[in-house]
Amino acid sequence: MSNPVTRWPQQIKYIIGNEACERFSYYGMRSILAGYITGAVLQGGLGQSADRSTEIIHTFVAANYFMPLLGAWLSDKLIGRYHTILWVSLFYCAGHGVLACSDFVGGVDGKLWCLFAGLALIAFGSGGIKPCVSAFMGDQFAPEQSHLLQKAYGAFYWSINLGSFFSFLVIPWIKNHHGYSWAFGVPGIFMALATFVFWLGTKHYVRVPPSRETKTAGFFKVFWHALTNPKVPGQDFWSGARQRFTAVEVDAAKSVLPILGIFALVPPFWSLFDQTNSTWVLQGGKMQPFELFGLHIGAEQMQSANPLLVMILVPILTLLIYPRLGKLASPLRRMSYGMFLGAFSYVIVAALQQRIETGAQLSVAWQILPYLVLTAAEVLVSTTGLEFAFREAAKEMKSLIISFWLLTVTLGNLLVAGITKFSAGGAGGEESVTSGRFFLYAGLSFVVAILFSAVAAFYQYRDPSAAHGK
Repeated sequence: MSNPVTRWPQQIKYIIGNEACERFSYYGMRSILAGYITGAVLQGGLGQSADRSTEIIHTFVAANYFMPLLGAWLSDKLIGRYHTILWVSLFYCAGHGVLACSDFVGGVDGKLWCLFAGLALIAFGSGGIKPCVSAFMGDQFAPEQSHLLQKAYGAFYWSINLGSFFSFLVIPWIKNHHGYSWAFGVPGIFMALATFVFWLGTKHYVRVPPSRETKTAGFFKVFWHALTNPKVPGQDFWSGARQRFTAVEVDAAKSVLPILGIFALVPPFWSLFDQTNSTWVLQGGKMQPFELFGLHIGAEQMQSANPLLVMILVPILTLLIYPRLGKLASPLRRMSYGMFLGAFSYVIVAALQQRIETGAQLSVAWQILPYLVLTAAEVLVSTTGLEFAFREAAKEMKSLIISFWLLTVTLGNLLVAGITKFSAGGAGGEESVTSGRFFLYAGLSFVVAILFSAVAAFYQYRDPSAAHGK
């Protein structure tokens, strides 16, 4: 009989299965979003400009990653992670349903309002469950199993990319052969399947009760009390809160601020990564498609390169490379490497765009180069960020910390939307897909990567084993 300390809990399979189906639904919808917004009206699209499409997509993604704050509050304060995931998923399904019904709405303006309503429901659903699912998976591991978390989160992220890989191939094909209604409807079916798979594991789950039941104070309450009450002479910032709250509550709140100092420099990375579903698709639309194993690979299908590469790189890095690096593979060092790679990927994208601007006819296969570099960066930053957030947060603050991690994605996408909105010039609404804009993102990201490395060097880990890359 296998040792439970070295074996994953049996309920993990339901959580990973749920995540794979949910990510298929989310990325399947996003895979066709840029083409839908900019596509010709007579072909079922909305006829908007590239800049307008970039603004809509990145505002949606920003909202999607802001909602984890609400999801964390619901789960940690009121109803727990299990019920938050189960019930908020129903709004998610409804959002896909609204998008699938867009063909029944007359006129471009009507379809735009349908788009906004559907995206709002999806943002609430996807964002609301996001901090809960990853934290809920961590809840299933006993304290003596903490050494399994690195591989568990690697598998969790692998499942995300398994779902998104197939969605980037399947959903554009459905759109091309059956139209946008079915292409938006199939992701809704997969979201319903995700909810069902999660429900199947109900009797096996370990559930951490919300603070409403445990009567413990949350971060904001403790922080506000520390901020507004007189400090005890000779003691730290939190001394005012210690007069009212227990040592456990104050220590839990105290764990949050150092982590937020690290998170503050992450948003520019997401400004780069999430453009793979917007400006990179629009760039690919100006390149030549190619055939691979009988499959037609165009700009939309090219998005599948990212999850495919993730599924290859995660086991290589997690099982082969990290264990051999020791301290050089501590979470914040890994994230630093990833941020530099992310900046370099945009140098490559900008160079490709320069060729396009001079009239060169490039195959969209050239995008595999920046995809490879940016995907390596994503594995180093994103999977590590989830692991870092869960390991460093006090158990009472895990959903909140993960929601703050996801909030960095919101800020990164708002940065893209803001730059696109306020830097519009005379490029006919197409300035977001220019070599100059790509070089701007590369330069910004190199500067931030240097700052991140400096800040990370002084971070004191709560989990001592993390500092040694274990």
